[in-house]
Amino acid sequence: MSISFVRVDDRMIHGQTCTRWSLEYPCDGLVAVNDAAAENSVLKAAYKSASGKKTFVWTMEAWQKKCQKVVESDSQYFLITKNPIDMKKILVDQKFDPGIKTIIIGPCNDRPGAVQLGNNQSITQEEAEAFEAIMQAGYEIEFALIKEKAIGNWKKFRGQFGFN
Repeated sequence: MSISFVRVDDRMIHGQTCTRWSLEYPCDGLVAVNDAAAENSVLKAAYKSASGKKTFVWTMEAWQKKCQKVVESDSQYFLITKNPIDMKKILVDQKFDPGIKTIIIGPCNDRPGAVQLGNNQSITQEEAEAFEAIMQAGYEIEFALIKEKAIGNWKKFRGQFGFN
């Protein structure tokens, strides 16, 4: 399988993703899926230059058209979305199977209406609903900026959002 790591990270591509996590999992390149980033040439160029690896920044529509090529590739890719709602679209709605059952949740900035779970890890009710759907689809969801600083699994936090 060509997906070696799956992550939700509101910064998508940055030092933790490109250096720290690539020490933990094989990584030849990154696939970031976010409509706004893919449609902004400046942001897209910044993400590509930040990685130092083969990097694709795709819209959700482009991802749907190209994901099979990623799966069939000999290269190992990180699959990254900016938010859990996009990850839910990929894993649950599109039924894409990355061959990995653990999803790592990185930075999620504080915002109005968001509940803080840990340092730089805050989520809204809508995002919680996406996490719940992902978990119900058979995935483990781990909150970790870096592996050593994991704050727990979604099961630890879901009660705060009305899930039993």
